[in-house]
Amino acid sequence: MPKDQGSFGPQVDSLAKALLLHLYCNFVHLVLDMDTVSVNQFRDKLKTLVEQVVTSHTPLKVTRRAEEAFVVMSAYDWEREQETLYILQNNNLIKQIADSMATHNKSTGYSPTSKQINKTTGI
Repeated sequence: MPKDQGSFGPQVDSLAKALLLHLYCNFVHLVLDMDTVSVNQFRDKLKTLVEQVVTSHTPLKVTRRAEEAFVVMSAYDWEREQETLYILQNNNLIKQIADSMATHNKSTGYSPTSKQINKTTGI
């Protein structure tokens, strides 16, 4: 975490690090599993490849002969990646998530009464 933000305490810091590691590993897994096709293959099989990207939630790398490659991914997956990046860049959100994880792991979180549950569910 940036020096100007300081430490959140040893337990929260370790939970925040675990969360960051989990998110990073998911990203690395996504990138390593990415299929690669040439731009000609992409053009020839456009409909099939786009459907594959959308249904499998796996991006597709498209290479071009002498130019930079590009990646095709579904709008849903792109929005999820943007949300993850936002969270990873926001130390306050990471702290809130780590605090919530610590509370959950200790089973000391909020527990509604039966009356509150019934009111919420309409029973």
